Amino acid sequence: MDNKDVVRKQFGENAEQYIKSPTHAKGQDLNEVEQIIKKQDCASLLDIATGGGHVVNKLAPLFKKVVALDLTEEMLQKAESFLNKNGHRNVSFVCGDAENLPFEDSTFTAVTCRIAPHHFSNVKAFISEVQRVLTPGGVFVLIDNVAPEQEEYDTFYNNIEKFRDPSHVRAYKKSEWVSLIEKNSLKIESATLFPKEFQFYTWCNMMKLAPEKVEELEDEMKNASDDIKRYFSIAIEKEKLHSFKGEALLLTAHKKTN
Repeated sequence: MDNKDVVRKQFGENAEQYIKSPTHAKGQDLNEVEQIIKKQDCASLLDIATGGGHVVNKLAPLFKKVVALDLTEEMLQKAESFLNKNGHRNVSFVCGDAENLPFEDSTFTAVTCRIAPHHFSNVKAFISEVQRVLTPGGVFVLIDNVAPEQEEYDTFYNNIEKFRDPSHVRAYKKSEWVSLIEKNSLKIESATLFPKEFQFYTWCNMMKLAPEKVEELEDEMKNASDDIKRYFSIAIEKEKLHSFKGEALLLTAHKKTN
């Protein structure tokens, strides 16, 4: 089973969780994306790996035409139901791959992708495709969990994410995203990090992790070095792992016009 099949399986089985997930449904980052997009040409939007459809739910009123794309049919069906219920009539739904987008060149004035690229097998292809489908001067907004710049912390974070969710490929460092995007004729306007707290048991339950796996992961995090516990603010209450903190990146770029 390749990683795309793993993604389809994981998200197909847990689609409903992502509609309800507070991490995905809410967040200051959604408000910030709205403010960024309001200043742009709001003709056509592509939301890649739309998941529960929360970005589209926020931005659809600003656009004439919106496409919500996801690799997983079950997830797309849940998103369609959610968005139709909220009265969005300018949205079409496409089952497709972020690394091989089924659209012509220069189709969209805006492309968004939120809390998804850490599942992508080939982020180079993803960014190349974003650049291709954007109109000249079009805006790209990326939001994703990122790994720390320090190798030890990077390894720890990606290992626990992979253990919890087999479809996780890699959370990249901010520096890696900046380098990759700048190499693809996209001009970065801003790239800011913001803290992100994870409630341990909620985080595990998102992927319906088996109780013995939850226990194994909890032990690993509780037994991490003091440096790692301090860096990730691993909180233990009454001998139970309560929460930890990571970071996410909000990056805005424009397609160069020449």
